[in-house]
Amino acid sequence: MKRRTLGSTGISVSEFALGAMMFGSLGNPDHEDAIRIIHSALDAGINFIDTADVYSRGESEEIVGKAVKARRDDLVIATKFGRPMGEDPNHRGGSRRWIVRAVEDSLRRLDTDYIDLYQIHRPDYETEIGETLSALSDLVRAGKIRAFGSSMFPAEMIVEAQWTAEHQGCHRFLTEQPMYSVFTRRPEAAVLPTAQRHGLGVLTFSPLNSGWLSGRADLASSHRAVLTSSALPSHYDPSTPTGKLKATALAQLTVLADEAGMTLPQLAIAFVRVHPAVTSVLIGPRTREQLDGLLSGIDRELSSDILDRIDEIVPPGTDLDPADNYAATPPAIESARLRRK
Repeated sequence: MKRRTLGSTGISVSEFALGAMMFGSLGNPDHEDAIRIIHSALDAGINFIDTADVYSRGESEEIVGKAVKARRDDLVIATKFGRPMGEDPNHRGGSRRWIVRAVEDSLRRLDTDYIDLYQIHRPDYETEIGETLSALSDLVRAGKIRAFGSSMFPAEMIVEAQWTAEHQGCHRFLTEQPMYSVFTRRPEAAVLPTAQRHGLGVLTFSPLNSGWLSGRADLASSHRAVLTSSALPSHYDPSTPTGKLKATALAQLTVLADEAGMTLPQLAIAFVRVHPAVTSVLIGPRTREQLDGLLSGIDRELSSDILDRIDEIVPPGTDLDPADNYAATPPAIESARLRRK
């Protein structure tokens, strides 16, 4: 598998990374099976694993820790903090108070002395970015983490964080993790160009748009659909306005993939990988069969003609469903009092 340098970190990572969200009670509760899947990914050439403290409430990190113990020094382990880890409002976010506790919890669960890439899972609009950067910089100096980054940051927050780091004399975010797929192309407009200008490594997630581009005929009964049904009951309903848009695009992309001699998932993953800003594409299998399917097309390339036809189906810089972008809502949007005199 090809390697790429992760931004300006100097760290060499595989162009595909293993996402561990589906390991644990949220997806695959069988620890031994999950470990076998991780080992298969490593044997296929993946050296980059991404998890988070919130995935199955720490269970994913524990599984990853057990799986990589014998090869820790050869692997790049990334995890994330910031999402709620309990009802207490202090058990989340980007405050120094929470970061110094969250990193120790993740180190313990991963059973490691250091984390290669530590990422804030979502923007924290209640904490000054300078405090977050200062706390993370101290973790770098202490040797607990090697580098840190952001996830789902809008372009203006990426720029603000870079400016703040320079003026405070702190270490800076060196990576960004956006949601990016054929159906969620909004990052192309500002996030990916901004990441390129600032030399950030980009680790993308959800290349199959939570199953829409998986090639499954029964999307509504898929594992991802069951997980999201309570929060987004119409997410996989092709009769809704956005569902109709996706269903129409899906039919066209399926024909295009067939003409190109590849499966729909292979087309979708190759599309994400080709963007020059993207360092590594996260794939998140729940089963060995899913992993094998995702890895089967890792060397597929898309011609300019195929890319042009994808642009015709889904215009660049657009999301077919705005609800797909589930980043933290800015206070100015959420609170009416901030918009009125």
